[in-house]
Amino acid sequence: MSKRSQTEMNIAHDSFITIKKNYKQMKKNVIVFGLIAGLIVSTLMVLSMARCYSDPNLEHSMLIGYASMVLAFSFIFVGIKNYRDKYNDGLITFGKAFKIGALISLVASTIYVMVWLIDYYVFMPDFMDKYVAQALREAKADGASTAELAAKTKELASSQEMYKNPIMVVLFTYMEILPVGILISLVAALILKRKQGTPLGVKTA
Repeated sequence: MSKRSQTEMNIAHDSFITIKKNYKQMKKNVIVFGLIAGLIVSTLMVLSMARCYSDPNLEHSMLIGYASMVLAFSFIFVGIKNYRDKYNDGLITFGKAFKIGALISLVASTIYVMVWLIDYYVFMPDFMDKYVAQALREAKADGASTAELAAKTKELASSQEMYKNPIMVVLFTYMEILPVGILISLVAALILKRKQGTPLGVKTA
């Protein structure tokens, strides 16, 4: 084997080791911050839903719910920055940053979905019955006509029927939280991306 071939093999081996190490570091980063975000948003969701379930009128603020998601997903910024500064020499592309953020979102959202499944099936299996009844009461209180009530009843019955399928419960719950995480990942990637040669504190175009 020529000296050149040996050098090329050594370079290839070193590159493989670097890529493998980089993957492990990114995986660890994603899991750690995904778990933190997932635990925060799930805890706040359980507390909020417990309060809602115990209220005869099922009072629940969607604003508080989404605010808790934004709070939890703020760890996407922390996770991307931690990987960039600690493991990647202070550099990160938009694509890599978005990938890390999206994976953190997926881990956190999966925890959220699992916790809701346990909460729903174990502690509040009649939640949809109460929700439908309350929604119809509110429609009547708002002066809905007979035709409007009939349409509302049909719509709610359809949703209630779909919610009997665990797969649909999982899909609906992912649709509730994951888009928020993806959006925040996009914003975080735009803010935290840094190309080689970019001075600290200077945003890339």
